[in-house]
Amino acid sequence: MVSAFFSLRPPMAGVVAVVLAALLSACMGGRTALFEDEARPEWKEGALELPPLPFEKDLIPFHVSSNASAAFYVDGRSLRLGDDGIVRFTLLVRAAGGAENLSYEGMRCETAERKLYAIGRGKSEWVLPRVAEWQRISDNSLNRQYAVLAKEFFCPPGAILPTRDEILGLLRSAAPVR
Repeated sequence: MVSAFFSLRPPMAGVVAVVLAALLSACMGGRTALFEDEARPEWKEGALELPPLPFEKDLIPFHVSSNASAAFYVDGRSLRLGDDGIVRFTLLVRAAGGAENLSYEGMRCETAERKLYAIGRGKSEWVLPRVAEWQRISDNSLNRQYAVLAKEFFCPPGAILPTRDEILGLLRSAAPVR
């Protein structure tokens, strides 16, 4: 009996169902769930403004891993929370031998991504990278500093995003003694 019912169904019934679903979705304003907020406006990244190069006194150390041979620092003076939802900061990675990598970066908590905006050339100037694209933050041993910054300071899971002063407070209270 069931098979007879399906065989009598007009071939256009599937198309009609799809069209009705699309119309219903359009009437609901593109929402996909009953309790979802209204559709968000399209995200637009703010203009890039490079900070001054950091001073040693403004560097706040943070712990990445007991296996890390390098030391990691955020320049507290450069830390900014943009209207576009991006936390921008200067990161200094100092190798055990003294070599330094200085970068100005952004972290977008909403998408768990990071972006390299500029690289410090010595202690004299910023240089824009050839490629500046958003990259997914992953918690691996090679780039763990980004996962630590995201999870512990900038974008704590399940919490309201902290303010600039709260982030600085978290960094300073967690900073190992130099």
